[in-house]
Amino acid sequence: MRYLIVGCGRVGSALAKLLDADGHEVIVVDENPTAFKRLGTNFRGHVVVGTGIDYDVLKRAGAQNADGFVAVTDGDNRNIMAALIAQRMFKIDRVVCRIYDPPRGQLYRELGIETFSPTTIGAQIIRDRLQDVAYASVPSFDFGKLTSLVATVTRAQAGKRVDTVEVDGKIRIAAIRRLGSVSIPAPSDVLVEGDEINAIVAPDALSQFANAFSAARPDTRLSA
Repeated sequence: MRYLIVGCGRVGSALAKLLDADGHEVIVVDENPTAFKRLGTNFRGHVVVGTGIDYDVLKRAGAQNADGFVAVTDGDNRNIMAALIAQRMFKIDRVVCRIYDPPRGQLYRELGIETFSPTTIGAQIIRDRLQDVAYASVPSFDFGKLTSLVATVTRAQAGKRVDTVEVDGKIRIAAIRRLGSVSIPAPSDVLVEGDEINAIVAPDALSQFANAFSAARPDTRLSA
């Protein structure tokens, strides 16, 4: 797969190295040539000096043949512009854009651009740590209206049916990880101590969910 990354800061360079290590073809674009030093000497991809909102620069970087595009400069406007060019002019199927302002992120998700907000992600993680809650947020799924949470089933919840934990319109158990296997549960499935559940929870049901899994604190994680 060929991936084009605009922005060679801490996030962009780290992502580039991860994708490169996975065996993908990676091209990194940045206005500052010295930024490419973050890629290290083992990076096997390509670098292009220029701005990610310039059509000719992106074309020179091979955007017309890219399978995925990521915009992670330090400016929301530049990231949005670069993402729109990638989506509409180069017809790249998978476009991901970093947005620091959460409301703008929601707006562009509605336009088909996948966004993530460090502001939202950071706030969620800090909230979880401050409150010592029984769940961990899954940042990539937070849209401001619904949140994906992970919690571990304790002895107190073991033996309960999935449909007794769920609340219509408020809490839905989307998946259960048990002994290394992940499945989508049926309403009649019974929870087992040690199960890791992934739940979709409405904002006004967070306290209810936390209370139900209050004994699960020692083993919350950020993976779904």
